[in-house]
Formats: sequence, structure tokens, C-alpha cells
Amino acid sequence: MNYRRFGRTGWNVSEIGYGMWGMAGWTGSDDGESLAALQRAVDLGCNFFDTAWAYGGGHSEQLLGKILRANKNNSAAGGPDKKLYVATKVPPKNLRWPARPEYSLDDSYPPDHIFEYVDKSLKNIGVETLDLLQLHTWDDSWLKDDRVAHAVEKLRSSRKIRAFGLSLNRWEPANGIRAVRAGFVDAIQVIYNIFDQNPEDELFPACHEKNAAVIARVPFDEGSLTGTLTLESKWPANDWRSTYFVPENLKASVARADALKPLVPAGMTMPEMALRFILNNPDVSTIIPGMRKLRNVESNLAASDKGPLPAPLHAQLRKHRWDRTPTKWSQ
Repeated sequence: MNYRRFGRTGWNVSEIGYGMWGMAGWTGSDDGESLAALQRAVDLGCNFFDTAWAYGGGHSEQLLGKILRANKNNSAAGGPDKKLYVATKVPPKNLRWPARPEYSLDDSYPPDHIFEYVDKSLKNIGVETLDLLQLHTWDDSWLKDDRVAHAVEKLRSSRKIRAFGLSLNRWEPANGIRAVRAGFVDAIQVIYNIFDQNPEDELFPACHEKNAAVIARVPFDEGSLTGTLTLESKWPANDWRSTYFVPENLKASVARADALKPLVPAGMTMPEMALRFILNNPDVSTIIPGMRKLRNVESNLAASDKGPLPAPLHAQLRKHRWDRTPTKWSQ
């Protein structure tokens, strides 16, 4: 595993981190399997874990707490403690994803709401301090209200959080640039993959200028960049993917993924290619693929040792950029 600097925090985090939504918010999750996968990731050098209260109403956070305690106890057996970085998110008060311009700060993140959910997350995870607190949605217009900044400073001074960040809306990387340029955040979480390259246009340069960390989420485009989706793919009605991969989106996603398959080199898988494409960008601090199974943990984390893609392949993949605009189903 290779490590990268996490912006101005100075932390050295694994360049392949762990996204924990799938083990609490998607069908087919099993706690025993999830805990085994998390521990395997730790054993392989992963030290950055991204969760949220909204992932199962705190269930994902509780699973992470078990892993933190299990590895802290290693020292009692003669092994060193492993520093594992914890990132979680406060849900919007109105429970609406994504943020919309018409939502006010009071609709989404009044200070008392932020404080309430920080305390819930601390209890769920079983720690006294969160390494990174993020707001799960964001609209740059909220910068006009300084109450969030005051709330963040209060949380820092009380040592409930070490760093603060934002998770940006799907396909809206520009809706966070003002927050970065204002020095408001230590980290930005944004969708970035072979298809979604537009964070490179303005967001990443702003993060580079302000030394803000970048967390690249959805590296597999919710599954299309694994190459396993087909036009017949279906999910249970209570699975989020059933509302995201509506026929219009499923058809386009499968077609785009199929166009990439001839580019996958011999001996490489499409998921590996997708991860290593992101590793080509030095502005990315860590990538957080969602993982629930041991085999996925092992294959995804191995991408770090293999490094960025060769320049000619990376250049070919850049031509597959897919600029999209939010819709009622994109959430």
C-alpha cells in the first residue's frame, strides 16, 4: 500500500481507502462478512475509512467502531496500535439528497443539528474525537451564513473533530469551489472516475492551491465501471440502485462501459483500470471504493502497489469523459 498526504492535515493516508455505504445501505450485506472485509483491509495497510450516520442510521459507524477497538487491542497482545483515520458525515436535517438552492441552512444544517449528530457519531464509533467530520450535502450559498463556520470552530476547540470537510452533490463539483477558496474546508469528497473527470476543471486546482485534501468517491460509477452491469441488471425495490439505474441511465451506463472493455489490457480487470486511472492524478489524496467482500478488498487494495496507469492508456481513457447534469433520479 502506498500513502499520500491528506492536504494540510499532514496525515499520511492509504491511497486506497474504504467506502462503507454498501455494508449498511445496500441489499446483500452481512455484518460478519463486512467485519472480516474491514479487518482484511486494515491488515493490507488501508487506514482511511469513510462512513456516515445515514448509512443504516449509524449501523456502518458501529461496525467501524468494532474494527477500531479490535486493532487498538493489538497493543495488548504485543503488537503496535494502528492509526486508522475515521471520516463520517452529518446528514441534512431535512434528509434530502442532494442539496438544492432553495434549501436554507436551517433546512439542512442548523448548528444544533450538527452538534447532535456529531455526538451520535462519536457514540456509535466509540471515540472521543472524529478525524474528519463532513456535511453529507452542500450548497455554496450557505457560505453567506457564518453559523456553520462558528459551529466547526466550536467542535475543533472542544476536540470533538480534528478536520472538517464537505461531500459534494453528484455531478456538481463546481458547487464547492467557493468553500475551498475561502479556506473553509480541510477536505472535499467528490465523484471522480473515468467518466466523471470534470472535477479536474476547477475544483482540483482550487484544492491544490488551498492544500485541501481530495477524497475520490464512486470510482466505479456505482458499478458500471466494474463491467458487470447488463441491460437485464435488477435490484430489489428497497435497494438504492433500483432508483438510480432507471432504464435511461442503465442503458447509457452499460453502453459506455462496453466501449471501455476493449481497452482493458491483458491481465488487468476493469475495476483495477478504473482505480489506477484515478491514481494518475496527484491531487487525489485517497480513493474510497465501496467494498463488502474479501476478494474485492484484496483486488482493490492491490491496485495501489501496481501504481498509476501507463501514460498511453491513461490518455485513451481520458477520451471517455462523460459530462452529465443532475436529474431527478441521479440523487
